[in-house]
Amino acid sequence: MRIVCIGGGPAGLYLGLLMKRQHPEHVISVVERNKPYDTFGWGVVFSDAMMSAMRLADPESAAEIEDAFNHWDDIELVFKGTRQRTTGHGFIGIGRKHLLNILQRRCEALGVELVFERDVESDLEFPDADLIVACDGVNSRIRARYSDQFQPDMVIRPNRYIWLGTKKAFDAFTFDFQRTEHGWFQAHIYKFDAETSTFIVETTEEAYNAHGLGELDQQASIDFCEKIFAETLDGAKLLTNARHLRGSAWLNFSRLICGKWSVFNGKSHVVLMGDAAHTAHFAIGSGTKLALDDAIELANQFDRHGHGRAGIETVLEAYEEVRRVDVARIQNAARNAMEWFEVVGRRYADTLEPPQFFYSMLTRSQRISHENLRLRDRTWLEGFERWFAARSGIAVKDGERVPPPMLTPHRVRGLSLANRIMVSPMAMYSAEDGLINDFHIAHLGARAMGGAALIFAEMTCVSPDARITPGCLGLWNDAQEAQWRRLVELVHSLGHAKVGIQLGHAGRKGATRVPWEGIDQPLESGEWPLISASALPYLAHSQLPRAMDRSDMDRVRDDFVAATHRAAAAGVEWLELHCAHGYLLSSFLSPLTNRRTDEYGGSHENRARFPLEVFEAMRAVWPSDRPMSVRLSCHDWTEGGNIPADAAIFAAMFKEAGADVIDCSSGQVWKEERPIYGRLFQTPFADLIRNEVGIETIAVGAISEADHANSILAAGRADLCAIARPHLADPAWTLHEAARIGITSVSWPKQYLSAKGQYETNLARAAAASAQ
Repeated sequence: MRIVCIGGGPAGLYLGLLMKRQHPEHVISVVERNKPYDTFGWGVVFSDAMMSAMRLADPESAAEIEDAFNHWDDIELVFKGTRQRTTGHGFIGIGRKHLLNILQRRCEALGVELVFERDVESDLEFPDADLIVACDGVNSRIRARYSDQFQPDMVIRPNRYIWLGTKKAFDAFTFDFQRTEHGWFQAHIYKFDAETSTFIVETTEEAYNAHGLGELDQQASIDFCEKIFAETLDGAKLLTNARHLRGSAWLNFSRLICGKWSVFNGKSHVVLMGDAAHTAHFAIGSGTKLALDDAIELANQFDRHGHGRAGIETVLEAYEEVRRVDVARIQNAARNAMEWFEVVGRRYADTLEPPQFFYSMLTRSQRISHENLRLRDRTWLEGFERWFAARSGIAVKDGERVPPPMLTPHRVRGLSLANRIMVSPMAMYSAEDGLINDFHIAHLGARAMGGAALIFAEMTCVSPDARITPGCLGLWNDAQEAQWRRLVELVHSLGHAKVGIQLGHAGRKGATRVPWEGIDQPLESGEWPLISASALPYLAHSQLPRAMDRSDMDRVRDDFVAATHRAAAAGVEWLELHCAHGYLLSSFLSPLTNRRTDEYGGSHENRARFPLEVFEAMRAVWPSDRPMSVRLSCHDWTEGGNIPADAAIFAAMFKEAGADVIDCSSGQVWKEERPIYGRLFQTPFADLIRNEVGIETIAVGAISEADHANSILAAGRADLCAIARPHLADPAWTLHEAARIGITSVSWPKQYLSAKGQYETNLARAAAASAQ
């Protein structure tokens, strides 16, 4: 085949040498706009896994690259007058110029034609090519020419950064955070040869503009950065090799995803590779890795399907299918890390203490978890756990195992919780006339013995017409109150667990069948009239609710107050108001379901007016020493609906009204929603509200392991974790997860103690067997 790689970066050079090495008959050219052996940029970071892949792909170039690597294990943080360090992270770096020079020499040795100082405008300049590889960077001209086919999704991110270097070798991957009068600046620093380090400085657009950095030339920008980071530089000068860029050389990162990676131009197949196809933020240092992995996979697919013209289309389809998965994984991690740095000032740097800030930074991509940190640096993590436990009031003796964050106590108002795990409200739809029955006693009693600190029953309705289904719990009469008292007494008799109640009103989602007879489907008989913020049915064939008038609001408010009185009298210790999931109060908060034109519709203040009225009336009669939380749908997952920024506004309003905690859920407001599911997918909402609004939060959603909970709590992303479905599968989830991570000091019910030792022994045996 005749192959032309447009762009002489890592992707084009590595593909050229791999294809020539595997099939010398190919005629391959790599066309680069710069001069021979010339490049811009400083160092790049590799992983051990990347090097293993390169050794398999081309041992000769891998050996030379490995000889040039600088290795380091430590990460150091400079922050608020402290200097913290942890080890075991295993980075390797090399100068970008040195890397390209090695690949250029290897290409020449194999017979790949290198064409320099040629600026390619179009793929049509190579009509004899069978395959044209567009690896011409994030601003690819080739991709732009076929934008309708490639479907690029380019997002310019808000932060500004400048890519510099310094003739000082840092012995750790160093992060330096410095606050100026206009905001925070952070430096990402790592060495790549014996005497030189990359020095990337990043800040927000607001700080960039306030300091007038866009009006400076490059040298003035460098002088500015030298002044901010003078202590870390310790007399070393900052350098640039981007004099070709105009102005101050501060850039915005461009996040790129393409819908398709290859096209046929009528004569040649054209495929994207490297930054022309996708970008990953430098916060996790994977841009070069992605480019090299692209080259390896494309060459492997030719090996698999044949090095001939006839199979090119099949090869390109297989290449894209395989690479899209890994690229998405890396981009997700990079997005998490990128977004952390974009909000680091207002969300973390201003609020977190140095140890927790360091933990948050280390886990910013969500690829590194609590137990992974223990594997990397047990000493550092146990020191952090000791600090976290001390803040929770636990003094751990020398030599004792420090409890992980999820097993530390937590106090809200006058209520002390034994740990940070709660059984989330989960609808069972098994009541008759709203009454707790033997099923609920057995169900919740089992979970009360399972180690969690706070036990919630399902959403409990404040009136008969507030129910979702005929099987919902209620609290509107004396008999229901008596059964709640029975439940509270039972839970208290079984151990340390406290009892919470979530009061709610179904609104437009009411009068439906129990789920196993048809989720959200309206009752065929026995239905009751529905009310909502506006007259909008949940499903097209659902009952049409009536838009509430003032008399309806008065009645519903009074129903919530009456139920609050009953909950307090029954001995319930935690009260939550349900303002999420499209139920009545949620329908006021969301613009999707609130179409009112009076004082209860329109602005955030108007949409929150009635939910706040209900909350304030409940708070006024709820005992002052008992906590009260509000569950919010923090994202409607539908265009035109609420997004996390809206949820933060509502959270601030409830905080001012006296809420202690925001329970951060999402969705179920609009039937046509498009949620983006994934591990811990709702935790970012708790993180935002906790650290920007300044109120405690509960994280919920796809939290299924102790490792998840410990990572969330240790990083300060939430104060409590609500575990739902895992508690359905395992009533003793908290006890079992504690045992799984080696915590044997947690008490089990005395009736089950004979099983505790055997369970822990079996876990230890299984761990030993898997390690062999």
